[in-house]
Amino acid sequence: MNNNIRFELSFKNISQLENKLNFCKLNNIKNINIPCKGLIKKELFNSTIKYISKNFNEFNVTYHFSLYHQYSKNKEDSYQYFLDFVKNSHINRNYEILLVSGSNKKKNFDSVDVLTYLKKEKNLKVKLGIAYNPYLKKYYNISSERERFERKISTGLINSIWFQYGTDIKVLQNELTYLKKIAKDEKLNLFGSLFIPSKQFIARFKFRPWKEVYISEKCLSALDNFFDFTSDLVSFYKNNNITPVIESDFSSLEKLDSVYSFLENER
Repeated sequence: MNNNIRFELSFKNISQLENKLNFCKLNNIKNINIPCKGLIKKELFNSTIKYISKNFNEFNVTYHFSLYHQYSKNKEDSYQYFLDFVKNSHINRNYEILLVSGSNKKKNFDSVDVLTYLKKEKNLKVKLGIAYNPYLKKYYNISSERERFERKISTGLINSIWFQYGTDIKVLQNELTYLKKIAKDEKLNLFGSLFIPSKQFIARFKFRPWKEVYISEKCLSALDNFFDFTSDLVSFYKNNNITPVIESDFSSLEKLDSVYSFLENER
């Protein structure tokens, strides 16, 4: 599994990015994800793409493109910017795109809308990744995720699904079964968010829970419980050909070893 896993980078500036990329290079990490949230948006997001393309083109990069964070002026300008971004990825073949609406969806300009616009473009051959949150209906009373997925997959522009993190494997299994049924013969790559449990992670999540991210009280109440769940999740990912995306910090040898040792132990 270690050869297939992906690592999401977090950084505050290009200098930090450079350090983390060099760390990845030294430790033979090839598959990286660049989020589009927090400080990584607008100018820093654009600078990151240029910097990696120029200096570290050996990486297999997936950029998360947030329609919310990259929105500028109006819908028309924002769409044109995204369209240019997509065309550039296809021409250079140096990165892939995970399209996300963002923390707050823009009216008439979320991922469903934009995919509908893209489908109308002539001679545009592109495949995009989309996010999917299996836990919205049961835990947040949001029932639109399946309907949105059906609209996205119907465009024929999707090649990967990226599962939001959560701690209910039964729900995840049900949603995976549903997605495969709807996708039918579509060849989709599957990715799943993964955090390595720690006391620090639990404390941070308790202090400031993430929007629409479900973590059970059982996991938050005891680190051993969290480890047991994560062991089950890693096994589930492996058995269902879902590539883990490590979102925990891994930017030291000690932290990276803990990631690898955990995954090795769960094989």
